[in-house]
Amino acid sequence: MKVYVTGIGVVSAIGLNVEENYHSLKTGKSGIKKTNHLHFSKDIFLGITNCSNEEIIEKHNLTNGPYSRTSLLGYIAAKEAWGGNTHNKDIRTGFISATSVGGMDKTEQYYSQLISKSDADISLIWTHDSGNTTEKIAKELNFTGYINTLSTACSSGANAIMLGARLIEQNKLDRVLIGGADALTLFTINGFHSLFIYDVGFCKPFDKNRNGLNLGEGAAYLVLENEKSIRTTGNEACCLISGWHNAADAYHQTASSPEGTGAVLAMQHAIKKSGLFPVDISYINAHGTGTKNNDLSESQAIKSVFGENIPPFSSTKAYTGHTLAAAGAIEAVYSVLALKYNVIFPNLNFGNPISETGLIPQLKFKSDSTIKTVLSNSFGFGGNNTSLLFNKI
Repeated sequence: MKVYVTGIGVVSAIGLNVEENYHSLKTGKSGIKKTNHLHFSKDIFLGITNCSNEEIIEKHNLTNGPYSRTSLLGYIAAKEAWGGNTHNKDIRTGFISATSVGGMDKTEQYYSQLISKSDADISLIWTHDSGNTTEKIAKELNFTGYINTLSTACSSGANAIMLGARLIEQNKLDRVLIGGADALTLFTINGFHSLFIYDVGFCKPFDKNRNGLNLGEGAAYLVLENEKSIRTTGNEACCLISGWHNAADAYHQTASSPEGTGAVLAMQHAIKKSGLFPVDISYINAHGTGTKNNDLSESQAIKSVFGENIPPFSSTKAYTGHTLAAAGAIEAVYSVLALKYNVIFPNLNFGNPISETGLIPQLKFKSDSTIKTVLSNSFGFGGNNTSLLFNKI
């Protein structure tokens, strides 16, 4: 059974909708800036979405609070992806959302009130649970059927997409809204600093002198449908998701295996499932965090899978920052845009190739090739590796 992509929505540091994100990708405009956001102990490079919680609530007339920032960012992207769709009893429709921090931002606010001995607002921690993010978005968009939440670190958004595709392929659902959302929190900023993998400057994916990642926030969602659903909705399919796979390294809690074992398996099996071969891949939207471990491991994995015929590849995290659970969904939307417009996005901040592999990513915006297939990689802590393959119809 074919699985079609019929809707996309995204909000990130480079735009509040699909159009704005694509414009920034096309013009090489990064959303990462040096700031003291969240009162971190020093200025830090972050990808902050340009909208406050209050602005989102007012603009969209949201009244079922309290809302975590994760829920609010997720709602913006989910609503854009859902578009003019309506619920129909004849179309089995689901909603799957991914997050890492859930409502941690509100929990931190509550904790700050508590230790300062001011009046602590207990309602702030009602949003803490990751599932609350999903339930809030589902309620606003009137979803009442299959609703699920995934949290597998940085591969969460990709795994949500994979689960949705599998449910359609297995004839469990006809249509599904899927994606992920995460907001910036002191918990994650301090956590990555404690691992010594946060760059004090702009992150440099796949560069020899890379020093770590920059965190960001955002959300992205896609609508997947089968043929029955499309006949009913009349939606136009923009591409197919034809391959997916998840594989675990089981190597380390926070690091990928040096040779990229799990990444190799994820890419190989996603390609195999699609019925294609490595030589058929037009572009790889790489995980590319900018950390020493990930980029070397992913580079080794790409060489293992593609040999001497490595397709153009790039990381878009130097635009948005690493958005954790949202990353796989945001980059899936960017993969769909690459197919739609026949483009390859540049890898910002690159200077010199990694000595061990010598791989050079795409350095300029490329629009003179026909892009037929895009492989999107998302690799999480614990070696939870997922690859998705999108292709033209």
